[in-house]
Amino acid sequence: MSIISVENLSKQYHIGTKLPYRTFRETLMNVITSPAKWFKSNGLRENNTIWALKDVSFEVKQGEVLGIIGHNGAGKTTLLKILSRVTEPTEGEVRIRGRVGSLLEVGTGFHPELTGRENIFLNGAILGMRKEEIKRKFDEIVAFAEIEKFLDTPVKRYSSGMYVRLAFAVAAHLDPEILIVDEVLAVGDAQFQKKCLGKMGDVGKEGRTVLFVSHNMTALKSLCNRAIWIDKGHIINDGESEAVVANYLHETAKVVIEQNWDDNNNAPGNEKVRLLKARLAPDNKGMDSIITVETPLNVEFVFRNFLPEASLNYSMHLYTMDGICVLNSGSPVFTAKREKIKGICRIPANFLNAETYRVKIMMVQDASVPLYDHNDALIFDVNDIEREGNWYGKWAGVVRPKLDWQVETDNNNAEKS
Repeated sequence: MSIISVENLSKQYHIGTKLPYRTFRETLMNVITSPAKWFKSNGLRENNTIWALKDVSFEVKQGEVLGIIGHNGAGKTTLLKILSRVTEPTEGEVRIRGRVGSLLEVGTGFHPELTGRENIFLNGAILGMRKEEIKRKFDEIVAFAEIEKFLDTPVKRYSSGMYVRLAFAVAAHLDPEILIVDEVLAVGDAQFQKKCLGKMGDVGKEGRTVLFVSHNMTALKSLCNRAIWIDKGHIINDGESEAVVANYLHETAKVVIEQNWDDNNNAPGNEKVRLLKARLAPDNKGMDSIITVETPLNVEFVFRNFLPEASLNYSMHLYTMDGICVLNSGSPVFTAKREKIKGICRIPANFLNAETYRVKIMMVQDASVPLYDHNDALIFDVNDIEREGNWYGKWAGVVRPKLDWQVETDNNNAEKS
């Protein structure tokens, strides 16, 4: 039996200049006095709209664990917001049977001035839990979130990781028929991510339905028996997760060593910060442009900050194509006004393995609150070098650093001849 049914689902958004507010009388008079002018300026406005989703149809059976993959802007989060009833579709129909628990954004449904304890009851009520149900599950929620010491502290003082732990704990213990989880788990630490994946696996084994959006292909393949690949608002592939992920990685492994966005309004980001540039520059002093394991790299990013004054820092995540996080490096904290900010991260030679890597860049406020993160800002290949000997296989490990070794003979324990 299908617990979720989606038919010809489409969602359109207006972009660009915000339309001025007019009363009904003003609009009616404009149509009567200058109909041609009104339709020209207020008609369909095809140039100022985008379809985040277009004619999407699929079904999810009860107990199915479905993974949803795709690049930034593909339409994944829009789809989850519609399924979570956060936003309405422009066209099409969605039928859902059962209670939905969703975790789409860090801190959604939390009040910053309330304590963790108070927000558990508030967030639980928003998700549809009765007060008695919340009381019954309260100890389990606190234990899972691991925030007992800070239970009576206002959540505005929580780090983004603490936000995620508490929000996931409430959503997961709602006992929903359908659990929807977006990429927000990437904010938590590795141990808690593993704990959350285990909980979602348990939910699936209990016969409930899970929808999981992630860029971690290894986690998605292990958790999900089926996957949907969305690109530019359309379903590209729908099937067994191993096959869909393999097709996605094969088709999207295109090298991107530089991206520029000159228009502040269209650059990726939000009202606080926007990413203007991402660039990979091999630091090999005019040598061959091919990047090898021996090539030092400069990774450059330019953000525009719109906050009047803020304490910011960069965070760069490096992933393999399977979504395994190789490293996470943060810049020093700096104070920025409304200005462009350039950051350069230097990756030394003889550190990365021969692999294709994806770069995720994040701008963080107060060393704890993510303002914006951008997946696949860069994609690049690191090639192996010619080696002496007869073995040409790939080195094991996600990195292959050249470390300092000391080798010496221990003659004290040598056998006497």
